[in-house]
Amino acid sequence: MFTSPSRPADRPAAGPATPVAALHGHDLLLRYGGTPVVHGVSLKLEPGRATALVGPNGSGKSTLLRALSRLHRMDGGRVTLGAPDKGSERDAALLSARQFAREVTLFSQSRPAPGGLTVKEVVAFGRHPYRRGFAGLTAGDRSAIDRAMGVTGVRDMAARPAGELSGGELQRVWLAACLAQDTGVVLLDEPTNHLDLRYQIETLDLVRDLVVEHGIAVGIVLHDLDQASRVADTLVLMRSGRVHAAGAPVDVLTEQNIAEVYDIRVEVGVDPRTGRLRIDPIGRHPA
Repeated sequence: MFTSPSRPADRPAAGPATPVAALHGHDLLLRYGGTPVVHGVSLKLEPGRATALVGPNGSGKSTLLRALSRLHRMDGGRVTLGAPDKGSERDAALLSARQFAREVTLFSQSRPAPGGLTVKEVVAFGRHPYRRGFAGLTAGDRSAIDRAMGVTGVRDMAARPAGELSGGELQRVWLAACLAQDTGVVLLDEPTNHLDLRYQIETLDLVRDLVVEHGIAVGIVLHDLDQASRVADTLVLMRSGRVHAAGAPVDVLTEQNIAEVYDIRVEVGVDPRTGRLRIDPIGRHPA
């Protein structure tokens, strides 16, 4: 399923379609210890749209993403799956861990370096929600694993020990494991960290493939504002645990909004060739 049109060699036989899903956070109040870090934020991740969360360190964007994935305790609000207007909305807290993992996957910032496992065995972790007990991999499992390794560029290292990989290589292996999970909602926390330029762009292109070709609902946390404007349909700019602005990237990433949130002067323009936003911070040493 997860295939890129620019890399036809990575296309094995088609597998089962991933279910389309929506994920909503309603008035979420989140704390670390006794300190509130997210204050009543609501967020909708819709099928066929990428929503990027941006903001300075400590703004609450990664905590919000972890709450949506049920990995951070909520002190208020709730998370639902499905669309209320279609009568399919369900409270995520009522689903078992296995049921939830068949619909939502999270690529987190901190991933261990697994010892004693090959790359392919690590990617196979993504199929855990579909396996029963000690049952072996099915043909569908193997197909999903192969597709995920192909589009993330790790197929050639399938037999290598995962513990011997570089940080960037291991990043791609864990991303492949997430994609092998075949869910309708994909949450990505800083997926371009530790990657060189080629794989940063390929990761962003892959996100657009998931959205445009497969109707996946994507939530992605990024620090790089240019990358966020490149990948997002909706951009959420956070400050001190609250939403400062939300909407289309061109409406959110204004000079005023960025200056207010990051406390730095920037110039924002549009590339005449690509139509993309270009954000240039103004430091003390101009070029």
